[in-house]
Amino acid sequence: MATSNQIKALLRSHLEHDEERFYSIALQIAAAEARSGHSKLAQELKSLVDEAKSKTSLSKKKDSPIPIVRPKGELADLLSVSYPKTRISDMVLKDSIVSLIRKTLEEQRHYLKLKTHDLHPNRKLLLVGPPGCGKTMTASVLAGELGLPLFAVRLDGLISKYMGETISKLRLIFDSMNETRGIYLFDEFDSIGTTRNFTNDVGEIRRVLNSFLVYLEQDQSNSIICAATNNQNSLDSALFRRFDEMLEYDYPDKKLILQIIQNRVRLYKIESKSLLKVVNAALGLSFAEVIKACDDAIKRMILKDKLKLSSEDLMKSFLDRSGKRIQSKQKLK
Repeated sequence: MATSNQIKALLRSHLEHDEERFYSIALQIAAAEARSGHSKLAQELKSLVDEAKSKTSLSKKKDSPIPIVRPKGELADLLSVSYPKTRISDMVLKDSIVSLIRKTLEEQRHYLKLKTHDLHPNRKLLLVGPPGCGKTMTASVLAGELGLPLFAVRLDGLISKYMGETISKLRLIFDSMNETRGIYLFDEFDSIGTTRNFTNDVGEIRRVLNSFLVYLEQDQSNSIICAATNNQNSLDSALFRRFDEMLEYDYPDKKLILQIIQNRVRLYKIESKSLLKVVNAALGLSFAEVIKACDDAIKRMILKDKLKLSSEDLMKSFLDRSGKRIQSKQKLK
């Protein structure tokens, strides 16, 4: 049991906001309990101290501005950096995706607690799904929620006609993950992760992929790696087991479309009942396209000096977007 002196010292350190002394005394009490044979209580006290330290560290990080980090030298051509303020409450996605994002955030926020049990938080994520359905926004949410910079890998700078150079540049990016904690986004990842069995592969791209697999598996940094692709089928099967989680995105269903529209037009007068036909017109569009269609209708309302947003304006915007999508698909054929 804690001595009277330890209890008084514990309370005094709390009153004086001396965190380090408070934790030190608490750990002394835990050590004394362990020596007395109360190993379970000792471990519980130690875990509580670790959790308190982790929360205090996160609180300080949130209260202080994010230090501005800019890639220098050759990294400046390989990484672009931003500091998103996006929050998970800004996202409208299916529950399974939101649940995985929350799980990752929770593990990252308590990584010190996990570390004491020789466990590691999720930090290698494969984001799969059609364009405009939330993959890039997921990386922004992770950065915004954790107060970390978002580093987007610039594929135009990474991919070289000399594959040896590409491998060296990949090494630089993974070295940066160790030096600067952040969210590292490999967008259009299929340009690197393409299956090694493609018949038009002359062997060089295989070496790039093999190097990426090695770097990914060896990486022990505290950074989060997000690899996003629109084409899951083209990815090499060896990639999947290297990632902690795979998040599968899809086009929004009626429920999500209605939620997106209501969120986007909430500042403007419109009857919810009249949105049902609009929702049907939006089926097949991505999250990004639904948002753009709402914005088009709002801009049209403002420019025409209307007092409220009509379902007809929204319907026109969605039909226009659907028409552009059909034309785009026909051009690709």
